[in-house]
Amino acid sequence: MRELEARFADELVVIGVHSGKFRAERVTANIAAAAQRLRVEHAVVNDRQFRIWRAYGVGAWPTAVLLDPAGGIVGAVPGEFLAGQLAPVIADLIAEFDRAHAPGGARLRRGPWPLRLPPEPDGPLAFPGKVLAVQGGRLFVADSGHDRILELQVEGESSHEGGVRARVVRVVGTGQRGAMDGGADQASFDRPQGLALAPGRLTEAGLAPEAGVETLFVADAENHAVRAVALPTGEVTTIAGTGYQARRPNKAGVGRGAALSSPWDVELLSAAPPGAAGPGAVGPVALAVAMAGAHQLWRLDLTTRAVEPWIGTGREDLSDGPPLRCTLAQPMGMQLVGRRLYFADSESSAVRFAGLDGRDGPEVETIVGKGLFEFGDEDGQGGQVRLQHPYGLAAGPGPGGGEALYVADTYNDRIKRVDPVTRRSDAFVGSGEPGHEDGDAGTARFWGPQGVAVVGRRLFVADTNNHAVRVVDLDGAAPVVRTLEIVD
Repeated sequence: MRELEARFADELVVIGVHSGKFRAERVTANIAAAAQRLRVEHAVVNDRQFRIWRAYGVGAWPTAVLLDPAGGIVGAVPGEFLAGQLAPVIADLIAEFDRAHAPGGARLRRGPWPLRLPPEPDGPLAFPGKVLAVQGGRLFVADSGHDRILELQVEGESSHEGGVRARVVRVVGTGQRGAMDGGADQASFDRPQGLALAPGRLTEAGLAPEAGVETLFVADAENHAVRAVALPTGEVTTIAGTGYQARRPNKAGVGRGAALSSPWDVELLSAAPPGAAGPGAVGPVALAVAMAGAHQLWRLDLTTRAVEPWIGTGREDLSDGPPLRCTLAQPMGMQLVGRRLYFADSESSAVRFAGLDGRDGPEVETIVGKGLFEFGDEDGQGGQVRLQHPYGLAAGPGPGGGEALYVADTYNDRIKRVDPVTRRSDAFVGSGEPGHEDGDAGTARFWGPQGVAVVGRRLFVADTNNHAVRVVDLDGAAPVVRTLEIVD
C-alpha cells in the first residue's frame, strides 16, 4: 500500500478500514498506537461493529476495494496483493477521469489530502519491539520506532522511587529509516525487531573466534532483511534479504539475493546438542528466522549464507507435525532451550515448539492455544488456555526451581507464565488493563508489551506502546514491576 501511496501521491486517497479480529484491535486507542507505530499516514476508520465490512461484502483480511471519483466500486482484491497488480488499474482510472467527459460528470481532484499526524514520542525510546538481556547487566533494545539499536548497561537503582537505572553504552543506527550498511553512526534500519548475540566475528566462512569481538544479529523487519552488527565497532552488514518483500512463497536463496518476508525474530542454532561438545565441536552455525510474513520458520546458514524455509508449509493455520506438513500463523518470537525451539505463534494466539531431534526433522507441537479464531484471556492448561496475539517469549526460572516460559501476551497487556511440561498457563504480571503503572503483579499495568528477555532473576519487558522497558524481579513469591530509567 505504501508503494501505491507514493506512486499516486496526488491522485490516490487511502482510507484504512480497521475491522478488528481480536478484541484489543477494536479499541480506538490501540488502533491509533498501532497506526503510529507502523507509520500509517492515511486516515483509519475503526469499524469495530463490522458495518463497513458488511456494506462492501468483505470476507477476508485484508481486502482492498477501489472506488472511482464518482463513488463507484471499480473492484475488490481479497487477500494479500502486490502493488503491481493494482497500479495499472489505478493509472487507467486516472486517465479516464482526466478526460473532459468523465462518466457521471465527476472529475479527478489532485493534491494531498491534509491530515494531522500525532506527535512523535518524547523520550529515549519509541515503540521498542524486542529486548535481549546478557549476563553482566548488558541489555540490547530494538528501538523500533527510532529505527536503531541501543546497548544499555543496567546499573542499579534510579533516581526515581523504586526504579532501575541504565546507561546508554552504544547506539547503532542513524535513527532515520533506511537500509544502509556501514558504521554505527552511518547505518540505518527500518523497524528492527529480534536480536541474537554470538561470540566471535562473522566472516565469509562463518563465525570465527576472536577475543573481545561479538556479532549481534538483527531481524530488520520492514527491510525484509537480516543484519549483522560487529561489536564493539558497531559496523552493520546485511547478510540476507534483498530489501524488498518476497513475492514468491517458499523460494530459497543466498545472502542478499534471498527474498524474505517480514523477519520478526532471530535465534542462534548450534550444530550439536548440549553435552556433545568436545574436541572439534563447533558453536552456532545457523540462525532460525521467524518469518512472520510467510507463516514459517526459516534457517540461515552462517557459513554459506543460504536461507530457506525450514518449518511450516506457508499456509496460515495451526496444525502440528513434521516440518513440511505442519502449519504456523505469523510466528514473531523464539527461544531455544536445549533441543526445543519455542515460538510465539501470534495469529493463532498459541505457544508452540519445534523439537529439533525429530526423526524427519523438527517436529512441531502446541503447548497452549487452539486455533486462528480461539483467543481471549483465560488461564488453564493446554487447549483450554486463551491468549491474545502474543509477540514474544523467553525462558527463565519458574516456581519450585523448574523452568518456565514468560510470554508477552501483547493484546491482553499482560505477561503470562507457561509451564512447558504441564502446559499450564497463568497470568504472571499485569492487571490486564492498558496503562503505565509500576507495582505488584496484580496492579502493575502494561500497554501492548511485545518483547521479553530473562537473565538471572530479572525479566525485562519491552512495553511497546508505553515507549519503555520494564523490569520484573523474579525472586520471591510476589514479583514487582519497575520502569527502567534510561540515561545518556
